[in-house]
Amino acid sequence: MRLKNKVAIITGAGSGQGKASAKLFAKEGAKVVIVEWNEENGKQVEQEIIDEGHEAIFIKTDISSEENVRSVIDQVVGKFGRIDILFNNAGIGFSARSKYKMASLMETPLEDWNKIMSINLNGVYLMSKYVLPIMIEQESGNIVNNSSLNGILGVTGADAYTASKGGVVALTRVMAVDYGKHNIRVNCICPGAIDTPMIAEVLDNEKIAKNFATNPLKRVGKPEEIASAALFLSSDESSFITGLIMPVDGGWSAV
Repeated sequence: MRLKNKVAIITGAGSGQGKASAKLFAKEGAKVVIVEWNEENGKQVEQEIIDEGHEAIFIKTDISSEENVRSVIDQVVGKFGRIDILFNNAGIGFSARSKYKMASLMETPLEDWNKIMSINLNGVYLMSKYVLPIMIEQESGNIVNNSSLNGILGVTGADAYTASKGGVVALTRVMAVDYGKHNIRVNCICPGAIDTPMIAEVLDNEKIAKNFATNPLKRVGKPEEIASAALFLSSDESSFITGLIMPVDGGWSAV
């Protein structure tokens, strides 16, 4: 029960790393707020957590919309009276290739660039902007941002995605410095290849799947392994850690 009675907002909690985190946080005692644009997925995760005897609510949200985000925070504070944890997990990547072009800088249309930024980077900005005043008033809080290995390495082929995730890394550092005086910690996870719906199509390609498994541990990661890292950073076990950029990548960034 490492998060007993904590109120935790998790964005993109309808699938993959967000879903695994929502279920783990609930198991550890948190009241979980599932922020998700896909209503079917969000309701399903909510019900699964409730069926397991834990507390969760689902709020359908577009995190790139300031109006949506403001409404979410108002609803959470109205119901629970506080916010202890924000896991900025939501993002779009390879699974969105049918909607937005994942390509080099010169081949990326401006419209697609802006949309990827609006979700991956602006979503972190907006959620944090409206959660921080609550945490400042409490004089406590934990924010965990989910970036990517692309945010710290020069991975080619999806430059808008890479730039957005690099922005999340930089934003994490400045937030940690700005808000540490309010007893608010801000840290960042940089996952490598994780077996989620976001890269499912890519993993079906045997050649690419083998390339993803060239890290020292010789495999792709599991969503539950990202959830465990997020739990550690959200709990009191990491009480003297802030501004950390944590690769969870099977050692890929060490090579």
